[in-house]
Amino acid sequence: MHRVILLAQSGLQGGKCYRYQHLQLATHNFGEECRIGKGGFGEVFKAIIDDGNIVAVKRLNVSCGRAKIDFENEVRLGSNVQHRNLVRLLGSSTDGPELLLVLEYMPQGSLDKFLWGEKRGTLNWKKRCDIILGVARGLAHLHNEFHVKIVHRDIKSNNILLDDDFQPKIADFGLARLQPDDITHVSTRLAGTLGYLAPEYVNKGHLSERVDTFSFGIMTLEVISGRKCTDENFSGPDTSHLHEHAWQLYERGMHIELMDKALCIEEYHQEKVKKTIEIALLCTQSPPSLRPTMSEVVLMLSSGLSDGPGELINPTSIDSRRVIHMGGANGP
Repeated sequence: MHRVILLAQSGLQGGKCYRYQHLQLATHNFGEECRIGKGGFGEVFKAIIDDGNIVAVKRLNVSCGRAKIDFENEVRLGSNVQHRNLVRLLGSSTDGPELLLVLEYMPQGSLDKFLWGEKRGTLNWKKRCDIILGVARGLAHLHNEFHVKIVHRDIKSNNILLDDDFQPKIADFGLARLQPDDITHVSTRLAGTLGYLAPEYVNKGHLSERVDTFSFGIMTLEVISGRKCTDENFSGPDTSHLHEHAWQLYERGMHIELMDKALCIEEYHQEKVKKTIEIALLCTQSPPSLRPTMSEVVLMLSSGLSDGPGELINPTSIDSRRVIHMGGANGP
């Protein structure tokens, strides 16, 4: 069995060190009025530090046995990866009773709020296209453009954050792993959120960058439809989830109907919508060798060609009603 290379073994260095007391004061003692996110490993707070800079402070739940490992992973990884579509880690604090991360503040919050939360219906088609392409570029950087290959393992809509210009940035690297270049997959303990996870990862624990590709495909279907991947009964009691519903529409040549009803799409944009759905479905093919790399996805999304990826094969579905959440707070 190939072992996973952890961030602590990679030689990556951490970012700026902050005083715990300083961050405690900046968040009003981690007050409810400053809290902007909450997840399995902790909470995220808005803070003003360093002469007026607005940041997000993630407070990790140290009662969890893996919190220390995930904290060290996130500090080393986030401090060294720089890309316009990845949330920037500014530093950390280890001198207090809790582990803290200081992150780039993302004023618009997470993508899921715009798809089915309080801001639903406010994203037009152009913004959705830009978000899909931006996430693809961020993943391509993690997989191919950094000096080691990084598999995120938990790509989903609430781990995609938006800035003032709706530029998407991938957050929450606490579940990330570094993968050697000379192997095709590693076997590892399951982490992430079912519904977004690839069959080979759920069934056999096989982890490769194509696991992120699968999750990206599911997330893209959510962005297009405005529906959660775990939503049920789209077209009747026999249609269980978004992924299956998208495949049924595609096989009937009706996948344009997947589009969010809140969108007003001009007729000349419909081919673009259909092509994007087909690329999303291509990303969910099984076995994983049938899925494109994220660099190839970026090329397909940005090429402007009207042709889709060709005939697709309906992949093995996963019962996404079984949801395992293992991650940090849902972002700044």
